[in-house]
Amino acid sequence: MTVTAAGAGVVGTRLLRREDPALLSGEARYVDDLAVPGALHLVMVRSPHAHARIVSVDLEAARSMPGVVAAFSGVDLAGQWAAPMPCAWPVTEDMVSPPHYPLAVEETAYVGDGVAVVVAATRAQAQDAAAAVDVAYEVLPAALDLEEAAADRVAAHSALASNRSYTWELTPDPAAVERAFAEAAVTVSERYVQQRLIPAAMEPRGVCVVPQPFGGELVVYSATQIPHILRTMVGVTAGVPESRLRIVAPAVGGGFGSKLNVYAEELLCVVLARTLRRPVRWNEERSEGAVATIHGRGQVQTIELAADADGKVTAVRARILADMGAYHQLVTPGIPILGAFLYHGVYDVAAYSFECIGVFTNKTPTDAYRGAGRPEATYAIERAIDALGRRLGLDPVEIRRRNFIAPERFPYTSSAGLVFDSGEYARALDMALELAGYGDLRAEQARRREHGDRRLLGIGLSSYVEMCGLAPSRVLASLRYAAGGWEAATVRMLPTGKVQVVSGASPHGQGHVTSWSMIVADKLGVSPEDVEVLHSDTALSPFGMDTYGSRSLSVGGTAIAMAADRVVDKARLLAAHQLECAPEDLELHGGELAVKGSPTRSVAMGQLAFDAFTAHDLPEGMEPNLEASVTFDPTNFTFPFGTHVAVVEVDTETGRVDLVRYTAVDDCGNQINPLIVDGQVHGGIAQGVGQALWEEAVYDAAGNLLTTGLGDYLVPSACELPSFTVGRTVTPSPSNPLGVKGIGEAGTIASTPAVVNAVIDALAPLGVTDLDMPVTPERVWRALEGAARSGAGIPTSEGGAA
Repeated sequence: MTVTAAGAGVVGTRLLRREDPALLSGEARYVDDLAVPGALHLVMVRSPHAHARIVSVDLEAARSMPGVVAAFSGVDLAGQWAAPMPCAWPVTEDMVSPPHYPLAVEETAYVGDGVAVVVAATRAQAQDAAAAVDVAYEVLPAALDLEEAAADRVAAHSALASNRSYTWELTPDPAAVERAFAEAAVTVSERYVQQRLIPAAMEPRGVCVVPQPFGGELVVYSATQIPHILRTMVGVTAGVPESRLRIVAPAVGGGFGSKLNVYAEELLCVVLARTLRRPVRWNEERSEGAVATIHGRGQVQTIELAADADGKVTAVRARILADMGAYHQLVTPGIPILGAFLYHGVYDVAAYSFECIGVFTNKTPTDAYRGAGRPEATYAIERAIDALGRRLGLDPVEIRRRNFIAPERFPYTSSAGLVFDSGEYARALDMALELAGYGDLRAEQARRREHGDRRLLGIGLSSYVEMCGLAPSRVLASLRYAAGGWEAATVRMLPTGKVQVVSGASPHGQGHVTSWSMIVADKLGVSPEDVEVLHSDTALSPFGMDTYGSRSLSVGGTAIAMAADRVVDKARLLAAHQLECAPEDLELHGGELAVKGSPTRSVAMGQLAFDAFTAHDLPEGMEPNLEASVTFDPTNFTFPFGTHVAVVEVDTETGRVDLVRYTAVDDCGNQINPLIVDGQVHGGIAQGVGQALWEEAVYDAAGNLLTTGLGDYLVPSACELPSFTVGRTVTPSPSNPLGVKGIGEAGTIASTPAVVNAVIDALAPLGVTDLDMPVTPERVWRALEGAARSGAGIPTSEGGAA
């Protein structure tokens, strides 16, 4: 798609992504593509045991092998660290966090924990030498089951008195909760398991550190979502002044939260490049990444609902066991807290209680994975609201309608303490039902049941709300988060009329270049092709809080829009000086500032940029050049919402589940580029469906990860998914000038409960009302067999399973 007229209003159009030609043609440069002469290759030696004491590390054979430059144990490098690896979210004052170093010194705590490192001239030589490192271990009992670990049956760390890291509670009015449950006409109590997930980004992690010949600067190329945060944390951990660190994130092939971290390999490459005065690089292999990159989810959830006889929910009480894994990574403890405020979902609930216990296990650390706490919360409440509907004989649509927060209640102060910005939940539900053909689906479902069809139809709903645009900074401070929620941007109009945008947000597939150029094009009256977007390099963009939590547009995009407005304001002052009129008498149209009512009295923005550059005739006190910088700190989170409808066929003889139709209606406020919105929703749905039906990180009884490759860890492809039907409602957010909300995680948040609810909807008449994820054929078949033996089939209510 091309823009035929500058400033013709590109925001809101389906402009093709400017990034894609390079990505699709192979011209994009990822970390492993970088040609760095003389670079040494780093390979990690990792523990094969879930929990073990390190008796000795013998490096002599490895050091003598061809091409090997150096080999180090954790003891050898212990003096290199100014601090342990960072955890930026100590959620409680008394949170326990065992010191975590890039290489273990005394004890390993999970399979994949680093114990030594080899550096050689080639990757193959480093791999051969790593295999020659002889480590003697004393194997210790491992804490693998989350609930048993919480009960301290086995210690995950010998030095800790308990496996419990913290207890975090949110119960604004305990008496109201107790009263609501005591007076409830009906209650439901549900237990759900959020299995561990492996992020499996298309590009595995990689890092290359290049020491500069003069001044001691280190240039760190990393496949990271957070170049600015990484710079700060590398400085703190490795003791390198930030002024001597330049972090560059080249093309990054997906992250989904897994690259929102500071990893051992990044820190090791930094200290070894500094020590050896040679470039040092490391690239992850797929099976290595399964244990060395964080995992997502990992929870056992108990959620209780209290309701009156009509199904109106009066209280929600949630209790969560959250698997930290062996250590805290960058924001591990805070991930469950991101969902802590949302276990009542889109429903008007008067009383609320939440408790989370963080527990250490001898598994790979967990951390942010697409949605980060919000999918877990949505899954619990959307499964539970269906359970309440079944108890009362109400269709899933009706139980939701009776509990939605009404549009006139916004801005809505929830019982958990958040202020929801805007919402029309019923409107999104109505559109989703219409697009899905809900009435016809229910009729087809009833027909199959009546005829005893082995392939039963299930229809599942999920109505969600999420909080994103991670901000404002003061609220984050109250949650003990170490960083702020602001974002920085600079917009400059060059003397030739072209535009440069410098963004603190760092894309890894979101389409920032396209979206940012569209915003600025409309603001300045230029074509998007005339806007260059600079990002992901701390030398070009010294300040930023980076990309995660669907914050890029609502925080970073707003900062860019505000900076562009300031450029126009400055240009207006210069134009008023030239045209001898008041600045307020000028309006911007078609790339020109013209006097209202006298369009012939005008001056082009490009001419004003050149005049500001020459500075020959500026108003008194005006500085040369058209440039402005903004740091935007929002007043509130944003709250996207929507309803998704999943339709499945379940084969009652084999247990096979097929997703045959999927409808998604999302409200992300105003849309900059609906094409990008569609893409984000499509990808998010695929990941959420993956959790529901296929994906699970499986460990054996000794703590070995069994699903280390894509042959064992089942990531869905287009072949397993139907085409998606998508729709939008638009409810602008009042929390930012663009009225935007965020869309990157919506599909993942909504789709998992929609699919599982659909499976339960199909099977409930046969007595199956709960299944753990992923809902594999074996689990379905076993559940059906168990229900048949117990005679647990239950009747259906009109329009749905009871």
